[in-house]
Amino acid sequence: MRFDVLTLFPELFAPFMASGVTRRAYESKQVEVVLWNPRDFAQGNYKRVDDRPFGGGPGMVMMAEPLSDCLDAALAARGADAPVILFSPIGEVLRHEVVERWSGSEGAVLVCGRYEGIDQRFIDARVTHQISLGDFVLSGGEVAAMALLDAVARLQPGVLGDEASHVQDSFNPALDGLLDCPHYTRPEQWNGQGVPAPLLSGHHAQIERWRRDQRLAITAGRRPELIEAARAAGRLGKADEAMLKKKL
Repeated sequence: MRFDVLTLFPELFAPFMASGVTRRAYESKQVEVVLWNPRDFAQGNYKRVDDRPFGGGPGMVMMAEPLSDCLDAALAARGADAPVILFSPIGEVLRHEVVERWSGSEGAVLVCGRYEGIDQRFIDARVTHQISLGDFVLSGGEVAAMALLDAVARLQPGVLGDEASHVQDSFNPALDGLLDCPHYTRPEQWNGQGVPAPLLSGHHAQIERWRRDQRLAITAGRRPELIEAARAAGRLGKADEAMLKKKL
């Protein structure tokens, strides 16, 4: 798959793509990332990409024309149309199911906004999807773009050291959409605290029941709406419901 990223700060992506386990996806081109700077498509000696907002107000607004010309170049290089994603507070929240959807796609063009925003005419004419990381504002879309790229890359075959690793992630359907359980490693005693006995038992069924109970308890306490979603989907068994009732 290929992601073309429109950003005024392409240098932010170099260390990101060269670090951590997901670098395998970028190095192998399983997830190809091509960076485009709208400033390269701006007019005049100053290569201006922003201007004052009509109606007044603080800050600057990214101009439609350099972005549109940059997008045209990216699509021409791809050789075909592609979804155009803008990272925006009004967008669809980036949840696991959204990541899975994009991880199985052919990619997209990612538009990273800056300043006070982007000329709405560009959004109306060229953007096909909007995505949000949550109810807060970033100084630019680059961090959000990296979040999507990282989440998509780690789902690609062979990227993680263990193929089963992402199956155990929070929100994964394999865990019925629940939060993950706590994890422990050596030593068995640290600062006077031990490892829960079921994990040392060597009894597979007992270990899995403990992990399931922990997932249920943590999810019920932190994200009860995920419990309701799992229940509505028929994913909770009698033992699950008994444990939840006992915790209440």
